[in-house]
Amino acid sequence: MKLLLKSAHIIDNESDFNQTAQDILIENGQIIKIDPSIEQDVDKIIEFDNLHVSRGWFDSSVAFGEPGLEERETLKNGLETAGKSGFTDILLNPVAQPVIDSQADVEFLLSRNKNSVTQLHPIACLTQKAEGKELAELFEMHRSGAKAFGDFKREIADSNLMKIALQYAQNFSGLICAFPQANSIARSGMVHEHQKSLELGLPGIPSLAESLQISRDLHLLEYTGGKLHIPTISTRAGLELIADAKKHGLDVTCSVAVHQLWFTDEVIENFEALYKVLPPLRLEEDRKALIEGLKNGTIDMMTSDHIPIDIEQKKREFEHAEYGTIGLESAFGALNKLLGFEKSVELLTRGRKRFEIKETQLKVDEKAALTLFNPEGDFKFSKEHIHSSSKNNIFLDQDLKGKVLGSIRGDKIIVND
Repeated sequence: MKLLLKSAHIIDNESDFNQTAQDILIENGQIIKIDPSIEQDVDKIIEFDNLHVSRGWFDSSVAFGEPGLEERETLKNGLETAGKSGFTDILLNPVAQPVIDSQADVEFLLSRNKNSVTQLHPIACLTQKAEGKELAELFEMHRSGAKAFGDFKREIADSNLMKIALQYAQNFSGLICAFPQANSIARSGMVHEHQKSLELGLPGIPSLAESLQISRDLHLLEYTGGKLHIPTISTRAGLELIADAKKHGLDVTCSVAVHQLWFTDEVIENFEALYKVLPPLRLEEDRKALIEGLKNGTIDMMTSDHIPIDIEQKKREFEHAEYGTIGLESAFGALNKLLGFEKSVELLTRGRKRFEIKETQLKVDEKAALTLFNPEGDFKFSKEHIHSSSKNNIFLDQDLKGKVLGSIRGDKIIVND
């Protein structure tokens, strides 16, 4: 199949065509020509007003539901949602029933990549059944294609188990993910522990729960060596610990969720369960520190932290609602509104190397892996913008900017209406 993109403004700091308008010819999934004007018979021409194109976007923390929780999200619809949201690669967290903790589980997930624009890359459980007691089959799952290991949104309370995991994973260059929350401090907390939690009478999760866990895991990393990734940090204190560890040469990376850059704990005033996320929304000083951490590179990558929750489990009293927000559909609009489209694209293309996922390139003779978007146009985010089966999006009714037009991988393409 021959595909031609007309007058596409290329946004890619690593491309010789950065900041120029070009036609892009793709044949049999390969970029074969980039030129200001290409006239050729093709099977499909893609033209949009103010069409921009970048290397395909990457999300380092996505959850669906299948197998076992298909009412929240199937793999098929989840991958289609990711493609419509501009993501050509996602890391899929081990959220399923049963959890992803075996070689067969990993192989099942990877088998769903064949017909999708978006490729999923599994994160497998670090411990058996995600119970935090015994290590899962890490090497076998790595050999089958697992890109990292972590018990999603669960701490590893046993310090010796984390130590052993960091040591063992070095045998095959495995990456360990460590959720930054000490439950012995967080206990039954639901929101950030501060003035707002006192006013509302909700149990709080102090910043200490994050910084204490990060400090422990960094000390273990210093002792054992190996590779550590800390997903979805939320506090200035945690960020400072990671920055110091990097200065001392530890092999640690971290990510932040888009909603942590946008909201603070002030929004929970009306007990709206859409704002119940983990880690919880923090203070304005934390929000500003996280944005600065992204700009200076201390934070290595962003994530939508996309977690579908069915309406029965989310539209409830705040105390009983489950944690989580979907975010694939709103990620670009929120980042673009907050940081501008060039910085947003830079952030949305970071992170693959850490997980040993092949980098995409926007150049001739490379396989096409592209995101199409229009950076202009303010709009109010609503349910009509949601493709996910679950509708629990924290950005509902927020003023966002720009539109994702579609994505391309090889000879597969998704174009939004």
